[in-house]
Amino acid sequence: MNVIINDEAHTLVPPLTLADLLTQLCCQQAGTALAVNQQIVSRDRWSTYPLQEGDELVIFQAIAGG
Repeated sequence: MNVIINDEAHTLVPPLTLADLLTQLCCQQAGTALAVNQQIVSRDRWSTYPLQEGDELVIFQAIAGG
């Protein structure tokens, strides 16, 4: 399965959830946020959200400020 993660092409072996992907990428730190196809996916859905061929993901750190 081919997906784009932060503007880089990746080939992954399905089935894979967002939580599985973050574990593989070692990105499970606090403040991590995810968007799939320009839609934010809430953390409580990561373990059941399946990745699909052609998905475009953005993984970023949420930063609070003021």
